[in-house]
Amino acid sequence: MPETREFIVSPEDAGRRLDVFLARHMPEWSRSQLQRQIRSGLVTIGPRTVYKAGEAVAAGDRISIRAARRELRAVAEDLPLAIVYEDDDLVVVDKPAGMVVHVGAGVRSGTLVNALLHHISSLSRAGGELRPGIVHRLDKMTSGLVLVAKNDLAHRQLTAQFKSREIHKTYVALVHGRVSNPSGEIVKSVGRDPIHRVRMRPGGIGAREATTRYRVLRRFAHFTLLEAEPLTGRTHQIRVHFSSIGHPVVGDTLYRAPARISIGGSELKTLSRNFLHASAIELNHPRTGKHISFEARLPDGLQEFLRALESDT
Repeated sequence: MPETREFIVSPEDAGRRLDVFLARHMPEWSRSQLQRQIRSGLVTIGPRTVYKAGEAVAAGDRISIRAARRELRAVAEDLPLAIVYEDDDLVVVDKPAGMVVHVGAGVRSGTLVNALLHHISSLSRAGGELRPGIVHRLDKMTSGLVLVAKNDLAHRQLTAQFKSREIHKTYVALVHGRVSNPSGEIVKSVGRDPIHRVRMRPGGIGAREATTRYRVLRRFAHFTLLEAEPLTGRTHQIRVHFSSIGHPVVGDTLYRAPARISIGGSELKTLSRNFLHASAIELNHPRTGKHISFEARLPDGLQEFLRALESDT
């Protein structure tokens, strides 16, 4: 049976699109599903029925949505989990490429959350029942370090550090082309692509400022190995930024990386994942305040790919 859910818009959410606001508060629903509910006249702002998903919400608005209850739960699954560090407040895991971080629309199993529920006895619930312990995310085809909170206090402290930019994340990326400058900074806002909604783009819908610093680690004939530090945490930020300057991440066909590449005179299919790895993270411990840092080596598949490029120097 349909249920009615109500939300009051906070000052922090003021100005957001209606579908974006609902997606933030109903993570078990996809944006497209919520947009269909809106177009069907099942969403009201106060006494008024709204039919436009892009309508901006205002602080204090009472939003109601009539929606069929969705039986979506995060359950424990015995999946491999590479734990880099664990204490009473915090877990650091090395997520493989191909694993989604949490369950959601169209993804009910095989996620990092499913694995965490099996291996970790206590996880924070501050992020909602579908995202226990999850403070931040990595894209499905990106590997590397993810912070997980074991209690709500740690979750709130880590969230505050992300917001104040006290947490520093470093990625290793291989991009197409030879990046000329030894180091640099890309400053371009990132928002949703209005046509291809699974993509982000410079500018775009709901664009927010974004900055990525980088330095070159090594140049090959047709590729550049980089270390990248996102100073902001926008969706797909590194991928969007390097694609926007003509150097898409290898394997990232969503952001215009070639589907086939040439190595040593041979033409091959590109990687089945993005050459993007969250290699290091620095933070203050959520309980003690002590500065701590962690590293994760490049996965074997990416190291093998680099060795294959030795003939491409």
